[in-house]
Amino acid sequence: MDKVLLTAAGLYVIVLLRAGGTFALGWLAGAGARRSRFGERISQSKFQRVESAIQRWGAPVVAVSFLTVGFQTAANFLAGSMRMPLTRYLPALFIGGACWALLYATAGIGILEMLGRLFAQHTALGAAAVAALVLAVGALVVYRRRRRSSAETVSEDATADES
Repeated sequence: MDKVLLTAAGLYVIVLLRAGGTFALGWLAGAGARRSRFGERISQSKFQRVESAIQRWGAPVVAVSFLTVGFQTAANFLAGSMRMPLTRYLPALFIGGACWALLYATAGIGILEMLGRLFAQHTALGAAAVAALVLAVGALVVYRRRRRSSAETVSEDATADES
């Protein structure tokens, strides 16, 4: 159990620094946008209503975002750029970050122990599992690159046809 608590504590520090840094970058980006040519658009009443809603109700979204994959960075950045008050953001960060750290510490340690037992008891099977994982990730990367490349080609052809 000590491994889990130590891992969770380390992950908690990491998530606080990462998410807090993302919030700070969002805050700076929002401040820069307000001073730029977009400042006039940002000051419109519709945008201010959205900003007010995020400032008021965004904390639960930030807290729950830590239980998702790929949404937490966007939620923290948006909270910063929309100037969510720290009195609302920090509790969401502390609670959501703790849930994230505990989830990843317990699941992560369990998966690593399972893989360790697999390799110790069935080395060939463990090596095959790792090889299959590497091949699957490689295939996914190749598939996405080819799909992106073909989409760019189609886009270029459409642009050329319009000319």
